[in-house]
Amino acid sequence: MYDLYAHLPRQFTALALSACLLLGVPVAPAQAAEYRLIIQPILPARHLIEAYQPLARYLSDATGHNIEIVASTNFLAYWEAMRRGDHYDLLLDAAHFTDYRIKRLGYSVVAKLPDTVSYTLVTRDDVLLFDAEEMIGKTLATVPSPSLGGVRLSQLYPNPSRQPVMIEVSDFEAALERVLSGKATGALVPSPLISGDTRFNTVLTTEPIPHMALSVSGQVDARTRAAIRDAMVSAQRTPEGQRLLRALNFTAFEPADAAMYDGYGTLLEEMWGY
Repeated sequence: MYDLYAHLPRQFTALALSACLLLGVPVAPAQAAEYRLIIQPILPARHLIEAYQPLARYLSDATGHNIEIVASTNFLAYWEAMRRGDHYDLLLDAAHFTDYRIKRLGYSVVAKLPDTVSYTLVTRDDVLLFDAEEMIGKTLATVPSPSLGGVRLSQLYPNPSRQPVMIEVSDFEAALERVLSGKATGALVPSPLISGDTRFNTVLTTEPIPHMALSVSGQVDARTRAAIRDAMVSAQRTPEGQRLLRALNFTAFEPADAAMYDGYGTLLEEMWGY
């Protein structure tokens, strides 16, 4: 089909489109873009996609673009893709990855989960340990660095000769399964995963840091970025947003900026390729 506007200067194109709108002449809508949303691999890939599919649908409806959710197999693969600069348009990510992407890859933060997040060292409810030192020499299921849990664990046990026996797993769900089955004495997991779960005994909880943030690539246009931000921070005030929050088991999203995450990227300094 011949494009009426293809050979006109930009200013005349704008005037022509305005005239069409005033006269009631139909104008074809802008073509929907394809965007990729990735979530840090805190769950097995299949479970992660299922759990966060409502977010992809919600943002697709809010922006008019097609947003596809993707998942990484584990944190090491996730870090390697990040370090290589593999492109993702939207990311829901922990504080240290969020700061890294802001500083190194030009992403912008548009919203975050409220408050802070911590990690909890747990054993099964019938294994009553109450100090991190008591875990030395015992088996501990861990999602390895650069997951925030792995980073926190290395801070708890900086001396290589005085550490638990680490059992690496692909996600935090698998870590808890190891504890419940008796295949590991303990695990360090995000505190919300075991909140109110009486099957676990709490050994300690780490210092909290800002909760996960939704950040957007610089390749996403400003109008779409604004639509994403507005949809997230207003979610608790609309029926569609309330359904999203119930599906994700979140209370709300709140405005966020780079200053909130400044400095947390240095937690990755020990990682190869930082």
